[in-house]
Amino acid sequence: MFSSLPLLAIGVAASSSLAAAQSAGSIVQAGNTLVSAMMMFLGNEEKVYILDKAEGNAPQINGHPAWGAVWDINSRTAQLMDVLTNTFCASGMHLPNGSYVTFGGNGAVGPGGNIGSVKNNQGSGAFDATYGDYDGGNSIRVLNPCTNSDDWSSAQCQWFDNATVLAMQKRRWYSAAEPLGDGTIALIGGFVNGGYINRNTPNTDPEYEGGAAEPTYEFYPSRGNATVMQFMITTSGLNSYAHSYLMPSGKMLLQANISTSKSSFSLHRIHPHQPGFPVLWDPNTNVETKLPDMPGSVVRVYPASGAVAMLPLTPANNWTPTILFCGGSDMPDSYWGNYSFPNYNTWEYPASKNCQRLTPEPQDGSSPAYQQDDDMLEGRTMGQFISLPDATLLVINGGTNGTAGYATATGMTPNFADMPFGESLASGPVGTPAIYNPNMPQGSRWSNAGLGTSKIARLYHSSAMLLPDASVMIAGSNPNIDVNLSTIYPTTYTTEIFYPPYFSATTRPQPTGIPKQLSYGGAYFNITVPASSYGGSANAAAANTTVVLSRGGFTTHAMNMGQRHLQLNNTYTVNSDGSYVLYVSQAPPIPNVFQPGPALLFVVVNGIPSNGTMVIVGSGNVETQPTSAVSDLPPSVQNDAAKGTGSGSSSSGGSSSSSGPSTGVIIAAVVGGIAVIGIVGAAFGICVSRRRRAASRQHPAAAYAMGTTRSGYMGGGGMAADRARHSDSSAFVPLQQENASAAWNASSVSLHSSPYRDEYGGRPSAADSYDPYNPEGARRVDGYRS
Repeated sequence: MFSSLPLLAIGVAASSSLAAAQSAGSIVQAGNTLVSAMMMFLGNEEKVYILDKAEGNAPQINGHPAWGAVWDINSRTAQLMDVLTNTFCASGMHLPNGSYVTFGGNGAVGPGGNIGSVKNNQGSGAFDATYGDYDGGNSIRVLNPCTNSDDWSSAQCQWFDNATVLAMQKRRWYSAAEPLGDGTIALIGGFVNGGYINRNTPNTDPEYEGGAAEPTYEFYPSRGNATVMQFMITTSGLNSYAHSYLMPSGKMLLQANISTSKSSFSLHRIHPHQPGFPVLWDPNTNVETKLPDMPGSVVRVYPASGAVAMLPLTPANNWTPTILFCGGSDMPDSYWGNYSFPNYNTWEYPASKNCQRLTPEPQDGSSPAYQQDDDMLEGRTMGQFISLPDATLLVINGGTNGTAGYATATGMTPNFADMPFGESLASGPVGTPAIYNPNMPQGSRWSNAGLGTSKIARLYHSSAMLLPDASVMIAGSNPNIDVNLSTIYPTTYTTEIFYPPYFSATTRPQPTGIPKQLSYGGAYFNITVPASSYGGSANAAAANTTVVLSRGGFTTHAMNMGQRHLQLNNTYTVNSDGSYVLYVSQAPPIPNVFQPGPALLFVVVNGIPSNGTMVIVGSGNVETQPTSAVSDLPPSVQNDAAKGTGSGSSSSGGSSSSSGPSTGVIIAAVVGGIAVIGIVGAAFGICVSRRRRAASRQHPAAAYAMGTTRSGYMGGGGMAADRARHSDSSAFVPLQQENASAAWNASSVSLHSSPYRDEYGGRPSAADSYDPYNPEGARRVDGYRS
């Protein structure tokens, strides 16, 4: 369901006039997200989707606190969305047709983060009668972004969230997600239920941690049974949200703990735990190739939470990926503690300012090696990189000390009353962003000159996302087990917008002719830039114009899963009236370089971006992507007399309107009006089919029933028993045992019964107690199945 709360949301004028009134480098408040923005993604040119964990947010939807919302970019108002399962620390990714999927989460919780009122077989919460949330550990949730012209009362615009129909093989909390070149998503590792870091002490079982760790990978859509990955054992402890980047070869860079791995998927012998053993992974063979360890033993993954991003892929670097790692923590290993809490008072430990570059697949045949880059201007934990259209990287949010996460104690501070920052494990919020320019000489790549400072602490569970007008939305922050509005670092709902330096321009490019869909190779296309888009020499403007694809990805925990920036090749012809035509190549014919799916296309003139137009790259389907030879571009033609009629280089600030279609239109064009992703056939492809059902007695999820065909995915077929941690893992409350594994039991429950059904009923219907988790419509009483 979808609920509007106009009194709680701040309505403002259209973004074009607002942006025009803002100064470059400023950070301005921009409304209320209604739920704290732990996770965000850009659905289309109009909407940003927001997910929180299940907690006691004041806004209610369908009789329970909300933890989902959608934020309208133009009006800067939020509306609630219903989500069934607990999305706490889920992962997420786009699909080739522009839909988004989130994976996993945690057990159901109630007030105070306590285990839900109904327990499952693994000891965590199956359902909570107060908060109305279900166990999200295995959940796969699908959303098809809608626009203002769509029917928001329709199930087609709501989250599909029904684990009896669609679920992962394994419980995953803090798992990594990265798409392959055909659009299949690799889901890697995670906790079973939760904790501070993914290990016991002493760490005698680095593979499963007594049932608390999930060292396997699987795929969506499924490619078979979940398989153990050696890298997750090697990096035991500090391997949450492993940094994952697909390489042009089809192998995947994996980085966690202080290890780096370039992997390929294939079975291999499991080795004992060897701290610091790094690799490069192949998704087809599960073979791992060792890469160098992180210099200085700086941890970049959660909860150290360094800022990590791929540098722009350009014709000049032949679209060769280089990953930039900045910040995080070099705390000694013993300080990190275990599932319960850190051993050290982390808020006293300075975050790292160190930056390293790594090119995992050098084109000159050399061996991959880290290269020292410029230090950040200050140490940061939970700093987040946002790739900007002008090929620079913004780092925003975070703190100068400590780590991500929250706790009620540490090994040095056993009493919560003595915790100086409430439950926060970080301190020293950094309110001033900084910009990294990879094209500047080493020693001068960082700057915060002219950038404003936010007064809002953005620490654990903050997020940021590039918007279509090339500004950056900032939201979230909640280092608390449940909503807390009175602590030093409170649950935060206020949205801010950061306006990068290019907002100083008085004119913005207004290109025409941008296509709705791009292919991998094939015939080039034309974009026209009118003379009003720039000032001065037309030849100079045309020569300094780039066409870029920018994918903001799925943001959570100071990282953007799937974020990439790719510059397309182009030439041009300058016309006598000052306009010029860009001849633009399609995406490089290697889908691994820029995986199929949605992206914003920007035309950047003299460093000033146009408004982004949402496009689909690739076929729109999960399949081996069609590729074609690259067409030769015409030679560039100049005109010395031609000039622009705009004032300066461009940009009055930024309407989010554009010449291209919305994602809703794109999805309709690409998949024929299809609304739901289903897994079809032994070929593992995604077939999308729109189902409109009378839903007077159904939960919206029931209108989206998704079929499955792989026995290794949801149907019967011997999945190994899932193991679970029997503790309140959503709150990092200390266990009583020194060795936490003594508090856990392995569960023998199998999720491969056909169909998988939870041990609890669905959310009550006010009309007739219809149970959406039971296709037979079983009656339920007080949250239990009767």
